[in-house]
Amino acid sequence: MKKLLYLGLISLIFWACNSSKTIAVNEDKTSQPKASDTIRIANEELEYEIIIIDPGFNSWVISQAKPRNFYSQSYLEGRNRVYVAEWNNRLLQPNKYSPNLYEMRIDYSSGTDYGYEVNYLLYNYLIYFQIKNKQQLAGFVPRQ
Repeated sequence: MKKLLYLGLISLIFWACNSSKTIAVNEDKTSQPKASDTIRIANEELEYEIIIIDPGFNSWVISQAKPRNFYSQSYLEGRNRVYVAEWNNRLLQPNKYSPNLYEMRIDYSSGTDYGYEVNYLLYNYLIYFQIKNKQQLAGFVPRQ
């Protein structure tokens, strides 16, 4: 069930993305389930929305991830392209890779400017996912 939530949330990541909108981060703990960390990113007109629900992810981002603006947006986009391509490749091979880990496709277009915050959180989620699940989505070991 937890793995289904991972993939469901990742699929929402790129739902009707629009890079020219302002991004607001909402971490209101009162409206979120207490059993899990929830990070929500949405623009004011609700053109797109990203929701990441994963116990431990929020605290991992705060304690382990490099701070915002440590990496350039182009670096994050490059890594995200590689990680998402491999994620989607593994999704198509359920006999080889656990379908409990790779349940839904991530729709990430390299021609779309999603902005820094979206790329930052996607990158860090994919790093967190690899470390937590002992996976390697690319030819290099994931860095924190």
